[in-house]
Amino acid sequence: QVQLVESGGGLVRPGGSLRLSCAIHGNIANLYVIYWHRQAPGKERELVATISTGATTWYADSVKGRFTASRASANSWNLQMNGVQEEDAGVYYCNLEDRSIDSYGRNYWGRGTQVTVSS
Repeated sequence: QVQLVESGGGLVRPGGSLRLSCAIHGNIANLYVIYWHRQAPGKERELVATISTGATTWYADSVKGRFTASRASANSWNLQMNGVQEEDAGVYYCNLEDRSIDSYGRNYWGRGTQVTVSS
């Protein structure tokens, strides 16, 4: 059973930086995509960044140039948030989509980590 655990959320001032982490617990083949989503109060969840085990990345226009997704270790991924804006506040979720032959398309979700932006 694969479990994802996000960490690193907290209070950040506008213009500040925060680094979120997503730790993968359990066994999984090294062929998957990590999706970072966020959900602000009263809004729909939105995808902000993706990164694959092949290091291919994608960013939403709203975070491009400010957020960077990366692999921290074999089972840990980061989302570096720089130049944080008030609209970046919300709960950030890590989602893993398995791309291995045996488990293609299987999705796992973390419980989220709260990011609050306030001066």
